[in-house]
Amino acid sequence: MDILTWTYILVGLSFAIYIGIAIYTRAASTKEFYTAGGGVSPLANGMATAADWMSAASFISMAGIIAFSGYDGSVYLMGWTGGYVLLALLLAPYLRKFGKFTVPDFVGDRYYSNKARVVAVFCALFISFTYVAGQMRGVGIVFSRYLEVDINTGVIIGMAIVFFYAVLGGMKGITYTQVAQYCVLIFAFMVPAIFVSIQLTGNPVPQLGLGGTVEGGGHHLLDKLDGILGDLGFHEYTSGRKPMIDIFAITLALMVGTAGLPHVIVRFFTVPRVKDARLSAGFALVFIAILYTTAPAVAAFGIYNAIHTVAGQPVDQLPQWVENWKKTNLIAIDDIDGDGYVQYTPYTDTNELHIDKDIMVLAAPEIARLPNWVVGLVAAGGMAAALSTAAGLLLVISTAVSRDLFRTFVPGMTEKMELIIARIAAATAVIIAGYFGINPPGFVAEVVAFAFGLAAASFFPVIIMGIFSTRMNKEGAIAGMISGLVFTMAYIIYFKFISPEYNHVDHWWLGISPEGIGTLGMLLNFGVCYAVSKMTPPPPQKVQDMIQEIRIPRGAGTAHHH
Repeated sequence: MDILTWTYILVGLSFAIYIGIAIYTRAASTKEFYTAGGGVSPLANGMATAADWMSAASFISMAGIIAFSGYDGSVYLMGWTGGYVLLALLLAPYLRKFGKFTVPDFVGDRYYSNKARVVAVFCALFISFTYVAGQMRGVGIVFSRYLEVDINTGVIIGMAIVFFYAVLGGMKGITYTQVAQYCVLIFAFMVPAIFVSIQLTGNPVPQLGLGGTVEGGGHHLLDKLDGILGDLGFHEYTSGRKPMIDIFAITLALMVGTAGLPHVIVRFFTVPRVKDARLSAGFALVFIAILYTTAPAVAAFGIYNAIHTVAGQPVDQLPQWVENWKKTNLIAIDDIDGDGYVQYTPYTDTNELHIDKDIMVLAAPEIARLPNWVVGLVAAGGMAAALSTAAGLLLVISTAVSRDLFRTFVPGMTEKMELIIARIAAATAVIIAGYFGINPPGFVAEVVAFAFGLAAASFFPVIIMGIFSTRMNKEGAIAGMISGLVFTMAYIIYFKFISPEYNHVDHWWLGISPEGIGTLGMLLNFGVCYAVSKMTPPPPQKVQDMIQEIRIPRGAGTAHHH
């Protein structure tokens, strides 16, 4: 069977499973809509968290960045993995004990102020929209390749599907759907990686293959890759170009941004006890590590194969995968000098091959000439990754609007009304996200990096100081969130939209790129929080007592509700 048939069968089958699960477990009450009724086992919750965590950026785009920027791409690996550990150990158990579903809920209660809650809602919406736009772009790329349509049409089809099952099932449907999505996603990432690793290095473990020697040549894969790229005028794959401070800033922004990401925090409320929350965090880390340790290998194999099969080849005899991908406009070949051969000289005017970073993982099985069913499987995996995260984010957006905004101003609202508002909010969110998916401000992982920077600059200090400082008050929290968010946003908008021609290390402040500026935003937020709360009256005694109680673990049973 051809690639298209396999893709339809595998994507169709996986969707039938997801939608079946969503209907079977659909939410009947708001508790089930928001937190799945609190009865999910730690193992299942660990898988769901991992699927929620590994978005289209992890599945589709991360290996692509590493493939094109080599060593510099490692910031994403370190930042995202480190951030998960930080969240699981430092924040999750306390937020869980506090008994609040959402970050704005925590902020509103901890800082005894509706103003603070509303500021937090706007931060949450802003972060989630930036993030979900990246996912929509990922969905669009997958659909455009396999339905052979333009990428914009792909985004629109993706919008329809995401809307259908996020709005129907709520958190309960999403949790069990995400368990299924994790299985599809990890299988789809590992199968081609293992195949290609055996093909190139004879070693079935991709993590070991990466450091191994090329079959029949005796040369180390990375040495050979450095050689090929060096000959083409690239920087060596294993050497970095970014200034050290920027590498540090991006890694830190991704780490602490992760810890403030609203859709992952909700996951710790879907299990019955605090102990289970810790357990599922541990399981999730193992499930996440399987993909993250394989990504550098996938990246190296992919770029090695791509250059091998295209650079210097006759234009009329290119492999089939180039033809397949040309329809999406994500790869272009332009024979400038008319000699009939593809010259690949990146960063110059005579370059004749243009590859979009986001296609590396999806195209890898075709480049390596793996069987067609593997290509279909990867398509299903890419869909699973983008959709599981998009659904989780839409839930955060609808919760923020219905629960945190409307409940605050219309306290007497019925449960039924709240569910209707949550669904309308989710629908609006899909449309806005789709618009940004069609006109993205960068490639998938870059857009996602901005979301993390904004989360680092707005939420992280307020959550940390809310848990660990009794002196921190509402004035400090509000001033800190606003200053951190505005500073980070202004910096990103200036370099990305107002004067992109200055977006270079010579013009950056202290040599920190827009992807890493969230780190400075966070420091600013901490400073403002501290200074303002010193100059204003301390929080009421009741709030101070509550904070003391959260930190002293009295029996690890269920959280006490106030």
